[in-house]
Amino acid sequence: QLQLVESGGGLVQAGESLTLSCEVSGSLSEYVSIAWYRQVPGKEREGVSCISNSDGSTYYQDPMKARFTISRDRAKSRVTLRIVEVQPEDSADYYCAAAKYCSGYELLAARYWGQGTQVTVSS
Repeated sequence: QLQLVESGGGLVQAGESLTLSCEVSGSLSEYVSIAWYRQVPGKEREGVSCISNSDGSTYYQDPMKARFTISRDRAKSRVTLRIVEVQPEDSADYYCAAAKYCSGYELLAARYWGQGTQVTVSS
């Protein structure tokens, strides 16, 4: 029904920029909102940003508004998360997820998840 595949993670230096991609495929791909989450090992997963399927509205967790940008390219079935001026505290596993609606910067009942892509920021 829906498959999500993240890419773009890796090792980056503090201050650099990074773009993560979420390839969305499947019969439901046109009907879902997409969100990015991140998780540091040993800590709870946190929402980063959500882009609404209905009108393209974007939502961010407050601390991330200044440096994170979510966007969607429907022609390429891709949702990207651009991070500028990355900081060591941005190091985490980043996941994209899908559901019908955003609930703020997260999804309302996320049902589909990608496998994640790891970001490591060196200082």
